[in-house]
Amino acid sequence: MATIEECRAALEKLSDNMQHAEGDVRSAAALDRSVSCHITDLDVTFAGRLQGGRIHVHDTVQGPPAEKAQIRLAMTGDDLVALVDGELHFAKAWGSGRVKLHAGVRDLLVLRKLL
Repeated sequence: MATIEECRAALEKLSDNMQHAEGDVRSAAALDRSVSCHITDLDVTFAGRLQGGRIHVHDTVQGPPAEKAQIRLAMTGDDLVALVDGELHFAKAWGSGRVKLHAGVRDLLVLRKLL
């Protein structure tokens, strides 16, 4: 099972990848939205902001997020690490329910470019 530190490192790596992306992925990463990632097996939530092509984690809280972020993810720590490392395909994980993504319709249309 991935640790909190491994999950935080995976989010940082994802943020780095997004910042250096090009084309459609870069435009999708350029959103300015609140974001949360609930790690279900650790019952920890990373909360922050997607801004300037990066994910800025401002807080780590026990349990589900206290406030509803505009973009919300939920998954196990191992799945987060596997996604960022390229070992798990996001669309398959989302389609099978391993990863949950909640966002407004417009945001989902933009975020699909990241898939």
